[in-house]
Amino acid sequence: MTGRAASGRTASPPSIEARPAARIVQGAELRDEYAWLRAENWREVLRDPDALPAEIRAVVEAENRFAAAVLAPEERVRKTLAKEMRGRIKEDDADVPLRDGPWLYYSRHRRGGQHPIFCRVSAMGEREEILLDGDAQARGKEFFDLGEVRHSPDHARLAWSVDEMGSELYAIDVRDLASGKDLAETIVETNGSFVWMTDSLGFYYVRVDENHRPAAIFRHRIGDDPAKDALIFEERDPGTFIYIRRSQSGAFAIISVSDHDSSECRLLDLRDPDARPRLVEPRAPGLRYWIEDRGARLFLRTNADGAEDFKIVSAPLETPGKAFWVDEIPYAPGRMIVTAALFPDHLVRLEREAGLPQIVIRHFDSGAEHKIAFGEEAYSLGLEELLDYSIPTLRFIYSSLTTPEETYDYDLNTGARVLRKRQEIPSGHDPALYVTRRLFAPAADGELVPVSILYRADLRLDGVAPVLLYGYGAYGSQTPASFEAERLSLVDRGFIYAIAHVRGGSDNGWRWYTDGKLANKPNTFSDFIAAARHLIAEGLTKPGRIVAEGASAGGMLIGAVVNLAPELFAGAIADVPFVDVLNTMLDGDLPLTPPEWLEWGDPITDAAAFVTIRSYSPYDNIKPQRYPPILALGGLADPRVTYWEPLKWVARLRATMTGGGPILLSTNMGAGHAGASGRFDHLDEIAQQYAFALACAEGRYDAEGRADPSS
Repeated sequence: MTGRAASGRTASPPSIEARPAARIVQGAELRDEYAWLRAENWREVLRDPDALPAEIRAVVEAENRFAAAVLAPEERVRKTLAKEMRGRIKEDDADVPLRDGPWLYYSRHRRGGQHPIFCRVSAMGEREEILLDGDAQARGKEFFDLGEVRHSPDHARLAWSVDEMGSELYAIDVRDLASGKDLAETIVETNGSFVWMTDSLGFYYVRVDENHRPAAIFRHRIGDDPAKDALIFEERDPGTFIYIRRSQSGAFAIISVSDHDSSECRLLDLRDPDARPRLVEPRAPGLRYWIEDRGARLFLRTNADGAEDFKIVSAPLETPGKAFWVDEIPYAPGRMIVTAALFPDHLVRLEREAGLPQIVIRHFDSGAEHKIAFGEEAYSLGLEELLDYSIPTLRFIYSSLTTPEETYDYDLNTGARVLRKRQEIPSGHDPALYVTRRLFAPAADGELVPVSILYRADLRLDGVAPVLLYGYGAYGSQTPASFEAERLSLVDRGFIYAIAHVRGGSDNGWRWYTDGKLANKPNTFSDFIAAARHLIAEGLTKPGRIVAEGASAGGMLIGAVVNLAPELFAGAIADVPFVDVLNTMLDGDLPLTPPEWLEWGDPITDAAAFVTIRSYSPYDNIKPQRYPPILALGGLADPRVTYWEPLKWVARLRATMTGGGPILLSTNMGAGHAGASGRFDHLDEIAQQYAFALACAEGRYDAEGRADPSS
């Protein structure tokens, strides 16, 4: 295929050698002529991207040159978009401070700075003290991502985790705040999470194994050699994830061990320097629970006893097992409890009904409840982490597709709501100029798929507006209808921005998730196509005017729908796309494969799962048909969606398709799954994607006689 930009310049895609390879799995022959692009030393590459074999590096770099050449005519538009997006950022913005004892902690950015600066002032309002300067730490580094930044309980030290490659291998460092000097020890090969002990003399952290999986909890004491850190807990099942976090009360570290079907928790008493983890309830198939403590009782959000959308129970701290669980907030079908926060006198829960979030507050003694009300048709709501839950103040963030983020403090005793911060858009933003709506697209099986849309109030709805349709639909993650300033650059140019809340996410409750996983995974793809067709049926757009977008598991969605219904799309953006699903799920050595078998199925041991995955895996279902222009994005150090997945995908697409395109792949050679780490570099990436979307909608790509979609 040849990609030809509107300027008339041509660029030829790389010639990637097809090397025949085949194997028999579940009685079927699998051919993979591009399997050689998977580096045998992939573990080494994640730790040192320079270790990528020269032969494969040459292919990746050739793809980058081709993508750059085809996208070059859009450079002026990209720069304009990036400038607009940057103009919507208050460059010297600061978070609302969080109080912890005598100090107020917050992060801020300096004008022109790419990374956050972590600071504190005394509660008396004395001079600011800079604890960690992200810009200074990142100087000279191609990639720099801060994981967690946390001060010790005595306020004397600061610990932080940082990834300098994009491979999500974090090192933890500690600074003495009185002297400003960093301590000698650096803890490497962690997942970035840690919890301070109450005495401030050490912390717990998660170390990863040779296959990049969080595998064990260690205790580090300040001043000790990290190689001699004590092993506190180890999980040998490669199909599980391990996390550690501090409980809201600060009394415990909570170790969570979970997979895509079940979970269990252990408590570590942070006041005991020699604590051992104490199991709450053993993991059991289908049982999920999350815990917080309040004095002598634990409170748990759980799906036990058929509570599909979760309920809240409590149990004595001394006997926390399931046999002692007592309902506090009983299960109510159709009401999904998303999360909860405990205060001395109040239980706060964030829940969703009919897909919309709401905050409900219960007074422990009286049992009285009330809700915090919101008025828009579609919006996003989140509870903020606090450092001191003894203060009866709830902090939450509200936004919608049209309304920038608003941070509120809510007095749990009086009900007074105080606006602490409204996201500032320096270049200006009038919500009244925009419309947000919520539509419901009928799926083939009768389900109604929610679709949130945003467009300018003065847009002529004549059925030809271009649409950017975003989707994800995996792991039970909800896609919020929140404010993202970058989207305005498309909407102000006549686009409708739409979010398809497809199955596989929990947007419509937990059943919405289970209806889009394992054997039900194809529902995710048909839901997205139903959303696209509904936008057409509603007279908002027409076939060939929709640009599909998704990332990671959402990139799988994009790969699937362009196989199934390419005629609907003017273009597709697949960011770090999980497109080689079958081969990845057949490779138990990869970091995420064993944990993912409960999400997608295990094709090694389950013949039915093999058939299902093979039926939709984007790489395995490329057809000799016309494809829309596709922009794929990858990260060389990505441990989640390895670089070779999009690389193999674009190679097979070009070799198989009968027309359309161009098919482009841009791999960030100095980043991983999340792309560029600096906030302005990240905007440049979004601007490139939106410039591509504009070019697709305007028919500026003319590959193999591709017609102008507006004709």
